[in-house]
Amino acid sequence: MKTLGVHIIVELSGCQANFLDSVEKIKELMIKAAILANAHIKEAVFHKFDPVGVSGVVVIAESHISIHTWPEYGYAAVDIYTCGESTDPWKACEIVAEELKAQSVYVTQINRGIPTENKFIHTLHTTEEVIGYAEST
Repeated sequence: MKTLGVHIIVELSGCQANFLDSVEKIKELMIKAAILANAHIKEAVFHKFDPVGVSGVVVIAESHISIHTWPEYGYAAVDIYTCGESTDPWKACEIVAEELKAQSVYVTQINRGIPTENKFIHTLHTTEEVIGYAEST
C-alpha cells in the first residue's frame, strides 16, 4: 500500500519525572531521536513551563517530531510524523521510550496520504505494548 506519510502517536507512562522536567535533556533527546531515525533537522523549538513540563518540536525535512511532558504524572505525549522512504519513525519512538525509561508505551500508527480515486485517505492501527525500560528496583 502506497502512503505519503507515517504518523505515530505515542503515550509514554511511568517515565522519569526529573528527565521530563528538563528542557535541556528533552531537547537533546528529541534531536538525538531525529538523527538516529535518519531525519534531516531544520529547526528545534522547546519551552519549559512553570511550574513543570516541557513542550517542543523538531521540524525535520520529512515533517516533525514533537513532545509534551507532564512530569507530575510521569507521562509524555509524543508525535512522530515522517514522509518518504529514508526516515524510520519507529526508531525515533524506540529511542525516546528507552531514554525516558517508559514503563508503558501505547502507540497508534496512522498511515497518511493513501491515494484513492479522487482523494487521499488514512488508515489507523493501534497497539499496546508494555516495555521494560524502567530501571530494576
